[in-house]
Amino acid sequence: MAVTILFLGPLRDLAGQQTMEVEAPLNWSGLLEAVRPEVAGQLGEQRVNVACAGKVLADKTELQAEDGDEVALLPPVSGG
Repeated sequence: MAVTILFLGPLRDLAGQQTMEVEAPLNWSGLLEAVRPEVAGQLGEQRVNVACAGKVLADKTELQAEDGDEVALLPPVSGG
């Protein structure tokens, strides 16, 4: 039983890896404990979003990932 965490953009650089697997189920506090402190610090930023099973969460602290889910950590988008 596992959840895959997908690190995108600069969060991948901070994590030092593109993906990691953690034991399911996974909630917000479990996510913060599973990732490196540098990544956890970024996740607290309002501009960083979290998607679970293909859906961006309106409130990332309500994360409830189950076995087989993918949790994508989405850095802020820039451009113009």
